[in-house]
Amino acid sequence: MGAPPLPYTGVSLSGAEFGSKRPGIYGKDYIYPSLKDASYFLEKGMNTLRVPFLWERLQPELEKDLDPAEIKRLRSLIEGITAKGGYAILDVHNYAKYRGSFIGSTEVPFTAFADLWQRLATEFGNDPHVFFGLMNEPHGLPTEQWRDAANAGIQAIRKTGAKNLILVCGNGFSGGHSWNSDWYGTPNAKVMLEIVDPADHFAFEIHQYLDSNFSGSSPKPVSATIGSEKLKGVTKWLHEHGKKGFLGEFGGANDPVSLAAIDDQLGFLDDHADVWLGWTWWAAGPWWGDDYFMLLRPAKDGQDRAQMAPLLKHVAPVSEGTH
Repeated sequence: MGAPPLPYTGVSLSGAEFGSKRPGIYGKDYIYPSLKDASYFLEKGMNTLRVPFLWERLQPELEKDLDPAEIKRLRSLIEGITAKGGYAILDVHNYAKYRGSFIGSTEVPFTAFADLWQRLATEFGNDPHVFFGLMNEPHGLPTEQWRDAANAGIQAIRKTGAKNLILVCGNGFSGGHSWNSDWYGTPNAKVMLEIVDPADHFAFEIHQYLDSNFSGSSPKPVSATIGSEKLKGVTKWLHEHGKKGFLGEFGGANDPVSLAAIDDQLGFLDDHADVWLGWTWWAAGPWWGDDYFMLLRPAKDGQDRAQMAPLLKHVAPVSEGTH
């Protein structure tokens, strides 16, 4: 028997971040997954569903009201998940940009990012089953600039009184394999130590795929142990500095090596439960084509995808989640 599962285990329910048009037309350019999409995973025993969406759709003008129709769609899905006992992650899927400009620029000041999170914390801050994913995969800006943006968002959340768990990505796509690297700027291993949360209730969101450039763009895995190997460095860092981690994105194909790598990667996390809180697979959702190699939605015949088998060996059922 391996170590018990981590507290928070599940999948990203994709769709609301789809499309290049911003805001775009709902139902044509993008879609929110349904509660039925979510229920499939909750009924399988997964308890954590990450919901990506675009900032521009939720807030069409910086530092202005959230769009009523959009927040209603988001709230409907989030409340549907939590009503069933699950945990929902709000994932601002914008790569540290708004309409093409980085947070911290003249066009998108840090105050604009703080304003977004103040509004989201006001909407969802009374529910401990909702986690706040500050920003998906920042890249292309100095790590120090992203640090300042993240700290502004965290301060805004806490000023509302919200005590929700906050997930903070690092710079450079937040790869576990590159946590100590400097190709994207000052290493996350240095700058992310300067993240400040008055409530001290946050975790670093790490992404780690299995292909040769760790992007999740190829179905070919490097090896059956590549996922755990590339998480060792950041896990050591978490241990050394008393920090927590959450594997926000990972995934692989359905060949035997990939399936073994998935099992191995999650087994590694289970073995380090003192620093890892959980994971969400990439991805599920209604608009992925059936040929997407990491798709976790059931096949047309209703059968589970092959990747579900190793995942279910490491899930924390809904009744066992903690907050």
